[in-house]
Amino acid sequence: MHIAILGSTSQIAQDFILSAEKAGSHQFSLFARRPQFVRDWAQRKQLKHITEILDFGAFNERARFDAIINFVGVGSPAAAQAMGASILDITAEFDNMALDYLKAHPETRYLFLSSGAAYGASFTQPADEHIQAMFNINHLSAQDWYGIAKFHAETRHRSLAHLSVIDIRVFSYFSRQQDISARFLLSDILRAIQEKTTLKISPDYIVRDFLHPSDFFQLIEAVLKAPATNTALDCYTRAPIDKPALLAAMHEHFGLRYEMTDASAGLNATGGKPHYYSLSRKAAGFGYQPAMSSWDGILLESTAILEQQA
Repeated sequence: MHIAILGSTSQIAQDFILSAEKAGSHQFSLFARRPQFVRDWAQRKQLKHITEILDFGAFNERARFDAIINFVGVGSPAAAQAMGASILDITAEFDNMALDYLKAHPETRYLFLSSGAAYGASFTQPADEHIQAMFNINHLSAQDWYGIAKFHAETRHRSLAHLSVIDIRVFSYFSRQQDISARFLLSDILRAIQEKTTLKISPDYIVRDFLHPSDFFQLIEAVLKAPATNTALDCYTRAPIDKPALLAAMHEHFGLRYEMTDASAGLNATGGKPHYYSLSRKAAGFGYQPAMSSWDGILLESTAILEQQA
């Protein structure tokens, strides 16, 4: 299958490409704002299944694709905060690029990397197939823009029922390619381990479901092999993990020292979400069966990160 990747500088896009390279399952055309950055990365990784690496301006000039996967977005909470409301225009720009291609080539499949933030919910309870998206229209804040951008894109996709568009809602994701200088909970934990410092962390209770790159790849492969359809799927692992269990496990396996304070680890750019994961198992209907729990993936990838830095 010949797949066009939009946003090929993103961590999750590159993880997917590396998984596909290992499986030898696809040919890729990669598009990015910084194509030379991607070329250098592809050369370092000695990738053999890359047909071309181009600027976005060349997208509509290329041959037909069997599928388009749109990874364009923000790679960290700090980036989301810095982009502010401009994320609305950026999301729409690249979504329109893919949709215009589909209108000319309706046999092409389009996978859009969405987010659990599209629910707009407070996540006092995990999402499921019955939850309603909720945004306080009279009191929108900067933390809403990212979720609204994804919600708006998904709404447009459902209106195009004759086209094969599947929104893949990623909640939490972690891989050894993670930039541990970014302000995520896991990156803050890993920095504290590396630097042998005590992590100052708030006592608030949260639950997260960290998807591993291998399960993400499995999900995308299942979707690409299934009959064409127009829908949205929530990502999930075999089991989520709550913060107390995560901290205890990181202490046991890696010697993490931590202290509960009023300080909050991580930068929260999209609002507080105590139970940010989904109970929807709709993806199982496509043949997706996750191999890893959140902790399985965290342990594997954290070990690799800490060994690389040793």
